[in-house]
Amino acid sequence: MEHLKWTLRHSLRHGDIGYVTYLHGTVYAREYGYDIAFEAYVASGLAEFIQSFNPQRDCIWLAEVKHHIVGSVAIVGRSRLKAQVRWFFVHPEYRGQNIGKSLLKEAVRFCKQRKYKTVFLWTTSELEAARHVYMDIGFRKTDEKKHRIWGTAVKEERYVLRL
Repeated sequence: MEHLKWTLRHSLRHGDIGYVTYLHGTVYAREYGYDIAFEAYVASGLAEFIQSFNPQRDCIWLAEVKHHIVGSVAIVGRSRLKAQVRWFFVHPEYRGQNIGKSLLKEAVRFCKQRKYKTVFLWTTSELEAARHVYMDIGFRKTDEKKHRIWGTAVKEERYVLRL
């Protein structure tokens, strides 16, 4: 695999939210069999994020190669002391280039700057590479639940990082 130069930005442009939704919807359908309800879940969460966006507590980062989004992560402030990681994603063609780790490190740095005490996230057990990134940075699994959602049986896992 060719390693391409990628850049990171945290300002949104027209079409970014739709494209991040599209990437999640198409890739997760192909890789994990998630149905269209997953894409709707991503879209509604991103819409809520934008509508209530506060730069003092929230941020989104996009990784790009040649001006095309290939990765994303966001921090959503949930309280004065607690934040959530959302929409952590790296396009399959660009995995293995430390994009995910760089995105997550930026997100954690933001949380430390904003003086959050804990950062949490929900993921699914199929996302093994992402889980390794979380754990390498210091997140620890605190909960899991199995249920049927997005057209398949899913084991959701909650991870927490204490800052």
